[in-house]
Amino acid sequence: MDKEKINSGDIIDTQVLKRIFRYIQPYIGRFYILVFLTILIALLAPAVPFFVQQTIDEYILVSDYPGLVNMVGLLIGLIAVQGIVQYLHTYLSGWIGQSVVRDIRVKLYRHLLSLRLRFFDRTPIGRLVTRNISDIETLSDIFSQGVAAIIGDILQIIVILGVMFYIDWKLTLVSLSTLPLLILSTYVFKEKVKVAFNEVRNAVSNLNSFVQEHITGMSIVQIFSSEKREYERFREINDEHRQAHLRSVMYYSVYFPVADVIMATGIGLLVWYGARGVLHEEVTIGILIAFIMYINMFFRPIRQIADRFNTLQMGIVSSSRILNLLDSQEHIDDNGQHTKDHLEGHVVFKNVWFAYNERDYVLKDINFEVKPGETLALVGATGAGKSSIINLLSRFYDIKRGEILIDGTEVKDYDLSVLRRHIGVVLQDVFLFSDTIEKNITLGNSDISHEKVVEAAELVGARKFIERLPGGFQYNVQERGATLSVGQRQLISFVRAMVYNPEIIILDEATSSVDTETEELIQEAITRLMKGRTAIVIAHRLSTIQNADQILVLDHGEIKERGTHDELLTLDGYYTQLHKMQYKEVL
Repeated sequence: MDKEKINSGDIIDTQVLKRIFRYIQPYIGRFYILVFLTILIALLAPAVPFFVQQTIDEYILVSDYPGLVNMVGLLIGLIAVQGIVQYLHTYLSGWIGQSVVRDIRVKLYRHLLSLRLRFFDRTPIGRLVTRNISDIETLSDIFSQGVAAIIGDILQIIVILGVMFYIDWKLTLVSLSTLPLLILSTYVFKEKVKVAFNEVRNAVSNLNSFVQEHITGMSIVQIFSSEKREYERFREINDEHRQAHLRSVMYYSVYFPVADVIMATGIGLLVWYGARGVLHEEVTIGILIAFIMYINMFFRPIRQIADRFNTLQMGIVSSSRILNLLDSQEHIDDNGQHTKDHLEGHVVFKNVWFAYNERDYVLKDINFEVKPGETLALVGATGAGKSSIINLLSRFYDIKRGEILIDGTEVKDYDLSVLRRHIGVVLQDVFLFSDTIEKNITLGNSDISHEKVVEAAELVGARKFIERLPGGFQYNVQERGATLSVGQRQLISFVRAMVYNPEIIILDEATSSVDTETEELIQEAITRLMKGRTAIVIAHRLSTIQNADQILVLDHGEIKERGTHDELLTLDGYYTQLHKMQYKEVL
């Protein structure tokens, strides 16, 4: 498995932040309210210690009971206001964060739907899941615990510092004498935990990729008795994840006690100096108590700010990964304007060259024509290029050279959704979603009625076995159709193709994995379905394509022979050898 290694970027990546904050535009009014609440929290922060000082010096020490009652009432009201403002700030920042996350996740998923198959061929699915789920969730922290919280903390520090200097600058300097030590320890902590957090994110991505890949391929693991080996590999990856977490835990366990000691030292110096001031009547008791409260309020955001910066940075790293994925241009260009309600089904390949990798051509100078209503069969060894031809016809990949025409129009000039709507595909490896049989047939298309589904199932010969299942067409097939046999899944895929009533039918080894009885059912349905339609059939069983209008024999991406079944047998070439080999197998 290809492990992901992505390093942390800058603490503040302005380019990433600018792009992320564009998604705030629909919620700009609420964002301005959030900014106002952030400023209000900072302004309210020193209010309680200030009024405590006033209460002690002006009312308690002079035994002014009515005034004391009034001040207590004022303090209670102030604390209540602070609580309400803090609640609104927390809720609003979380709401904006989750709204942006929802919008970006939808946009990212829509983008993934448009990417070409080549992208998914080389990108681990688990990594894409990490991008769409956990990375986007981390992004929300930018708003709830990142930018808003950091700005709020900085404003609070500035306001408290200003008030402290205003009240007593000497006492302020004593209180802040340990601040350089705290700043230094905070900086070291931030740098260390940044690396640890990034290692955690990489480990999570690798873990997701491994688990998704091996659960999907669990049958292979068990068939080859490799459970122990895969278990050891999983333990290794999981241990990397654990070690990354433990490093971050270790940094936290060191930093916070150190920060507490530094803060306690500052309070101790403040009490020592302030007590001397009280004894010499240079400082009032109210001011001393207020400063103790101020220094706690001052140091607390500084302790938190390192964690906030790392949260912000991890949000930026996740955002950068998401934006890089959104910036991916590996999609099929859908610039075609040509639309048709109906196709004749005239398919032409002219001098087509194609490679999955540059210059490693899997198709070389392919030329053929399929007239409307004709059946073209493709045969050849594995890797000959048969599946590549049908992938190109549906534009899952784009050709390097040549032309592919349908009804005289290049496929790239068709609107992509229109093109694929007119082409029905039955693949060898049938994929079924965890949903009802009917939903797997219609794929959620509300234009396809239940009656049409039943009619198509009847034509294929699948209706009987479907109606015998609990719930019939509403039977849930579970993930990947695990509760159905290979033949049943194949029949359902055939019904899926039929309900869309395409003018061009592509069958990729459609009967290769079914028993003889099921194959007979499909062959009967194929005969009826292909009447008046253009068909391109890939088959290993030559007996299924003997009636094809034209057969192409492929080898290493080149057409070696072409003709009807009888014509090819007379050539005594590639096709004849394939026919003899299968004849021997039957015998």
